[in-house]
Amino acid sequence: MFLPFRSEAATAAAPNWTMVIAFYNEADYMPATLASLERQTLGFRLILVDNGSTDASADLARAWAARQTHIKARVIAEHRPGQVHALARGLAEVTTPFVAIGDADTLYPADYLARASAAFAAGGDDVVAVFAHDAADAPPRRRDLALRAVREALIIGWWRGQTYAGGYAHLFRTGALQAAGGYSGDLWPYVLKDHELVHRVSKHGRFGFARGLAVVPSPRRADRSGVRWSLPERLLYHLTPYAAKDWFFYRFLGPRLAARGLRDTVLRRRDWENARA
Repeated sequence: MFLPFRSEAATAAAPNWTMVIAFYNEADYMPATLASLERQTLGFRLILVDNGSTDASADLARAWAARQTHIKARVIAEHRPGQVHALARGLAEVTTPFVAIGDADTLYPADYLARASAAFAAGGDDVVAVFAHDAADAPPRRRDLALRAVREALIIGWWRGQTYAGGYAHLFRTGALQAAGGYSGDLWPYVLKDHELVHRVSKHGRFGFARGLAVVPSPRRADRSGVRWSLPERLLYHLTPYAAKDWFFYRFLGPRLAARGLRDTVLRRRDWENARA
């Protein structure tokens, strides 16, 4: 039995939400992300996990957290390199019924958590996750939202256990995420961890709809070819029946990513910085 949704009247004293953001050398982007979180209409806790930054990110995060009066913000450290370790460290600190996973270079609308709460409440106690769309503009264009709503309906309705959003836009019932094993370098130390994690979480309940909910991720990584799957792998991901998804991840995709050296730590490469230098 997962922790139930509590009414908004209770959130002033005890927030229902914690947001976890892991960061590594994000001094150029994190201020805008934090500014967007300051505008949230729903009270929440924020855990910022420094994953060994060598720039001013950690100092910036601590100074920002100290200034907050309505957000319960903490900055903690995880020295093992890799976002998977940092997110696992952050998740271990979560005590609220719901947890949102974010990125330090993404903009969140002011009603992000409020609308996610409504989606969980509307879906019932067996809804374990909802996802937000990514958008190029803030606010997103109606045409983009309409097209993404169709994709959302198809994926949730037909392709059980798949995600249509990046890890910067995942919102979970905490009990379900923990029961699934959470972020784990032992279970999945590779890239594409969001897809594998969502598959595990899907074994614990249904996914809900949060129509029109969109975030604006940074466009800086224009070429992700070095940290993603091949076209045949992606097609097989969509075509593999749900009952065979364990085989797909642990017998097929995992060994292939390992052979290409695509462990989670490759996400620390900053190709755009080399291009800019």
